[in-house]
Amino acid sequence: MSRMRTVPADPKPSKLKQIRADKILYLMLLPAIAFYALFHIWPIYEMKLAFYDYRIIGDDVFVGFKHFKELFNTPIFTQVIVNTLVISAMKMFLLFPLPILFALALNEFMNGGFRKTVQVVSYLPHFLSWVVIAGVWYEFLSPSTGAINQILTFFGFQAHDFLTEKSSIRWVLVASEAWRSMGWDSIIYLAAIIGISPTLYEAARVDGAGRWHIMTRIVLPHLFIPMVTIFILNIGFIMNAGLDQILNFTNDSVASHIDIIDTFVYRMGLLNGQYSLATAANLFKSVIGVILVLSTHFLSKKMTGKGAW
Repeated sequence: MSRMRTVPADPKPSKLKQIRADKILYLMLLPAIAFYALFHIWPIYEMKLAFYDYRIIGDDVFVGFKHFKELFNTPIFTQVIVNTLVISAMKMFLLFPLPILFALALNEFMNGGFRKTVQVVSYLPHFLSWVVIAGVWYEFLSPSTGAINQILTFFGFQAHDFLTEKSSIRWVLVASEAWRSMGWDSIIYLAAIIGISPTLYEAARVDGAGRWHIMTRIVLPHLFIPMVTIFILNIGFIMNAGLDQILNFTNDSVASHIDIIDTFVYRMGLLNGQYSLATAANLFKSVIGVILVLSTHFLSKKMTGKGAW
């Protein structure tokens, strides 16, 4: 009786061999890696400029916290922080439920073709630049030819220039952000809904559950983890009120009401050439964002057992 020879298993290929085998895929990653290295990693190192006096010729001079003291002694910076927090809070708390509700509504549509059409139409504004979006909203809110003011005057109300009134400009920012991002932001919730096992729906229907009970007892609990994750990330970005949007909607009448940290950094750094002061303001914003993300994550972990990671 011949002995069976055991064939030794192939050793696990080394990392270098795996990279060589998938070199085409790694080459495709290079543009993304270069982008993040240039615009996200390198700027972190250059944040040290906040502690130096910038010199075009010669070495920069270390000055410690001089620029931070100057920053907080600038009266306008306090107003800038208030504007940033107010606009970000309005966007975060008012817009956070909209993608969830939109995803739940799309899930209830029985007509698949109509649902896909609504999805595509709702995604389109996300791919438009704020220059185009601002142009659309300028026409939409025009005091003479805009649709909103034509409706108001038709019912006997007075026309308003919403884009130059301090009482309404922040609401315009929130509304335009909702129009741009609601459909796109709903994708993650739709993906979570699609991932729900069909057997859960079948078991619920057998037990006599209606559509409302299915939504509240099956669908919403499955959305809890993405909701917590996105909320934590939104808290971390509360100091980002939307530079591109503000630059396209600002004008002399409302500039003081929507001047945020990013526009302050843009004005101080690129327009006035105060690079160290602008870097200090941006570093302050980044540190606050990191602290908020970590605090919210650990608080959520302690209270619910779920966090961003």
